[in-house]
Amino acid sequence: MNPNINIPNTLTVLRVVSLPFFIWFLYQKEQSYHIAALVLFSLASLTDFVDGYIARKYKQETEFGKFLDPLADKIIVVGCFTTFIFLHEQIELWMVLLIVGRDMLITTLRYLAIRLGKSIRTTMLGKVKTAFQMGAIILILIFFILVSSKKRIIINEVYQSGKESGMTVFGIASENAIAFFKTWKENGTPGWSDLVFGLGGFVPYFGMLLTTFITVLSGIRYLVSNREVIRLESIRRIFGKNGN
Repeated sequence: MNPNINIPNTLTVLRVVSLPFFIWFLYQKEQSYHIAALVLFSLASLTDFVDGYIARKYKQETEFGKFLDPLADKIIVVGCFTTFIFLHEQIELWMVLLIVGRDMLITTLRYLAIRLGKSIRTTMLGKVKTAFQMGAIILILIFFILVSSKKRIIINEVYQSGKESGMTVFGIASENAIAFFKTWKENGTPGWSDLVFGLGGFVPYFGMLLTTFITVLSGIRYLVSNREVIRLESIRRIFGKNGN
């Protein structure tokens, strides 16, 4: 029997398979589908902890699983953020490109380490990065559920008109935040609908901005911690070319 076919690896594969369903749910108009997208993402995130626990407890860890598990996480995160680009004017392309670039870089580093017979050193900042990414996705999904489709359209139109007038997304989000808190100060605590609508005009952007910063920072930290792998690969390439 193939040792790679086990419960932990199956859960990891299912995590990847869930992504198309997640995207399809988000593109539906009914709120129930958006709730389903949040539940599906939460379950997929939960399997990330479950498969690792099962693999360690029942000694079902495999090299295939060690490679596939972090790759599956990256596929899910990148898929979610890419989908948000088309649904939220607040989510900018450069943010997702930096996240994708960081993940591609680290995946390449893992591959080099495996080829050199070295192990990759993980950092606490990497775990913080993962928490921020998962938190940002859940935050955006919650606002996607709480803010009605009509009000989401209004928010997107504010960003579209702002960008057409030459403003940056950061500037638009900042203006929305200032206007929200100014109104709150002048008129008192807003009702639930106005509160969610007001926060929905800037919280997803700043949440994503912070997540992008943490992601890039963790990537730099990762490279510094594993510079020995990069050095060995550089030496291998140099001597490999000279040998030819």
